[in-house]
Amino acid sequence: MIGRLRRGFKSQRMIAVCTSIIVFFFLISVLAPWIAPHDPVQVNLAVKLQVPSWNHPLGTDHLGRDTLSRLLYGARVSLGFASLIFVSSLGIGLLVGTAAGYRGGGLDTVLMRFCEGVMAFPSLILVLGLVGIFGPGMLQLVIALMIVQWVYYARMFRNMVVSLKERNFITAARVSGSTPWQIIRRHMIPNILPPILVIGTLEMGWAIMDISAMSFLGVGIQPPTPEWGAMVNEGKSFIRNHPQLMLYPGLLIVAVVATFNMLGEALSERYGVKRRF
Repeated sequence: MIGRLRRGFKSQRMIAVCTSIIVFFFLISVLAPWIAPHDPVQVNLAVKLQVPSWNHPLGTDHLGRDTLSRLLYGARVSLGFASLIFVSSLGIGLLVGTAAGYRGGGLDTVLMRFCEGVMAFPSLILVLGLVGIFGPGMLQLVIALMIVQWVYYARMFRNMVVSLKERNFITAARVSGSTPWQIIRRHMIPNILPPILVIGTLEMGWAIMDISAMSFLGVGIQPPTPEWGAMVNEGKSFIRNHPQLMLYPGLLIVAVVATFNMLGEALSERYGVKRRF
């Protein structure tokens, strides 16, 4: 009993700390236009590759652009598009998975076979293939990641709904005359909110990693727009003499992804939910 209380207190403290860090990152991304000391895309070759100074707290890159300003604006891209990908994929997956699980029959079979077909391909290869078809760019990358990710959520939510729809309280609601939409809205969705919360925090980290990886490969955000993965790619040519050009954005990626993962694990322990995929 004491051990359980101790674990509960530890997870609660971890949730508070991780949530505060994530809120901080989102806050600086929103306030970037007001707190960034310079224009993040302004080129000034006269001050290129400068060391940290009062005017440039984290120095400048190979084009004389202020590193701190690019990191702040890069947070807007990385966190903003990761949130867009997650929310859109989750919404589509929730809609499709709930419909397939509740209706069952042919609809369930067709939708789940389609999801299994998409899941049969390695996600990274599939995303690269879709971006190759659509062309490089952030919009194309977002669409490709959404197409790949929603099938995982649909499959998971379908399994949850199938396990719930035979419960006594669902049967009672059905007998009382509730419509399928009322049953789903009032009884099913509230029961799957804890897993959604856990999955959301875990998958946000993966979304940021995917965006950064694609931008590093040159198929995501295009220059001169700042983004952490693209900044790592730009800095790799100067890794010997100016490793900070890769170090700063790399550390931010690690910090944000690790924080989301730790928050997800703490929420998983708090609500007794395990990751499904």
